[in-house]
Amino acid sequence: MAPRRAAGSGAQQLDDADAGEWREVAPPRRPALSPAEELDDALARCYRHLGEREHSAAELRRRLERARLGGEAIDAAIATVTQQGHLDDARYARLLAEDRRNIDGWGVERIRARLQAAGIERELIDSVLAGHDAPSELVAAGALLRRRCRGRLRDDRERQRAFAILIRAGYDSSVAYDAIRSVGGEAWGDGPPEP
Repeated sequence: MAPRRAAGSGAQQLDDADAGEWREVAPPRRPALSPAEELDDALARCYRHLGEREHSAAELRRRLERARLGGEAIDAAIATVTQQGHLDDARYARLLAEDRRNIDGWGVERIRARLQAAGIERELIDSVLAGHDAPSELVAAGALLRRRCRGRLRDDRERQRAFAILIRAGYDSSVAYDAIRSVGGEAWGDGPPEP
């Protein structure tokens, strides 16, 4: 049996004729299902995925498409779980924003990018992030620095590291500078060193 490895849209298989050469192999075909069986399969997959964690409608659609289900079955399954209240983009966006802010310390820009990648509409993203104003961003950034930079921010190298942490977490540079100043002042006791 020839070795296989995963690749883009299908698998690649070692070609016996050309020792060491990989060639594209079509993914295995799904057995033909009746429309009712395909809908049952799509619904079962929806319930399984939604039982593991919240998903946006676009994420769930992509998962079902990767399972090579038909478009009608996907549409019907998504409509069913939405109608039943198991799938709700507004709930997904709100929970993701709360969790990423409270658990991981993410800033608004990183949360926005994650929601966009999940296929959430711009208006919904804006409404979810409306409560995250500059003062709340500064408080969250300060909390992240206190958690990640337990020691003092004594020199430029440590302050640059703290700045990089905040930028990667999705905070605006002005918020990052202000958070470093506020946390640095607490850590130094007598305020940050003069520039």
